[in-house]
Amino acid sequence: MILTNIESVPGREILRQLGLVNGSTVRAKHLGRDMLSGLKNLVGGELVAYTELMQEAREEATSRMIEQARKLQADAVVNVRYSTSSVAQGAAEIYVYGTAVQLR
Repeated sequence: MILTNIESVPGREILRQLGLVNGSTVRAKHLGRDMLSGLKNLVGGELVAYTELMQEAREEATSRMIEQARKLQADAVVNVRYSTSSVAQGAAEIYVYGTAVQLR
């Protein structure tokens, strides 16, 4: 599956737009990670555990979007965008969306 954040696929022609596809996941902080991150906040630096958590969440949301596109028999998803929002104290949603298309 081709994914792109622009409105076309370079070198290919869009034959048909199939509609909006999306994927999301909600992830909560882990207590152990939270305590370590609290210590890291005191000394500064990257919160590696949270970076890894968000990367996993993006991958899962993207995988769900691709599955929707496959069900529509898409060749690609164009104009892909990601969004993050807080849904509860200590929990965030990663949402990804784009337009499923068939290519010539």
